[in-house]
Amino acid sequence: MRCQYCNCQDSKVIDSRPNEEGNSIRRRRECVRCGRRFTTYEKIEQMPLMVVKRDGRREPYDPQKLKTSIFRACEKLPVPMTQIDDIAIRVEQEAYHAADGEISTMRLGDMVMAELKKLNDVAYVRFAAVYRKFTDLSTFMEELQKLLNENSRDADHEE
Repeated sequence: MRCQYCNCQDSKVIDSRPNEEGNSIRRRRECVRCGRRFTTYEKIEQMPLMVVKRDGRREPYDPQKLKTSIFRACEKLPVPMTQIDDIAIRVEQEAYHAADGEISTMRLGDMVMAELKKLNDVAYVRFAAVYRKFTDLSTFMEELQKLLNENSRDADHEE
């Protein structure tokens, strides 16, 4: 790392520590030539992830869009922001892991629905209503019936 004061390329690391989010490392360095100290940050270079929309358009993945949609599904429910953040992080990690540079909105939506189903039934149904674009009451009722059937099967297995 080049010294910002004397342009020397030789420096030594005095201290390293991760930042609060754990996505970068702060390094305190000292120049071997002039002895002055400076700070550098090291972070993983993310490969771009493109989201393929329903109509075939592609756009860069935006983690804030994902988090906002999860937040809206959980609005006015007893779901702490930490859980919303955790879901967003897990879905993002799974998307980067599962995709080879591209992922469909359908796949992302399925990942979110799976997470919300484990978290809160109301949040799951809210998200499903927008994601699956329920156009009438019967399709909405079908989804609710599926959820009720799964919940009763789960309850039967617990007994």
